[in-house]
Amino acid sequence: MNNILEIAGGILLVIGSIFLFLGALGIYRMPDVYNRLQAGTKATTLGAMSSILGIGLLSPGWIMKILIIIIFIAFSNPISSHALARAMHKIKAFAYYKGEEIDSYKEVEDQIDKENNKKA
Repeated sequence: MNNILEIAGGILLVIGSIFLFLGALGIYRMPDVYNRLQAGTKATTLGAMSSILGIGLLSPGWIMKILIIIIFIAFSNPISSHALARAMHKIKAFAYYKGEEIDSYKEVEDQIDKENNKKA
């Protein structure tokens, strides 16, 4: 049983390392802040969870603490990514495609403003 846990832990560590590397590569290679946030959040969340779970399998006495850390990562990474994306939108850092500025959220903001003006 101990041998199986070591093998599974090692596999999870390798998978986690691969995803963390791909997340870092995505942050480096993506053209704008929103794509970088996507690469950084998705890949590093899975990479960190896999790596930490692999460590938990290698030292089973820590498994409950490891699960709490994984739950914390599952909640905090998407929330922090959302906060960063919202802050970037507020300072008008938009995405660009072929030299053209893209602001998909502008339509939603305009619709909300129209609804608020109707109520007033």
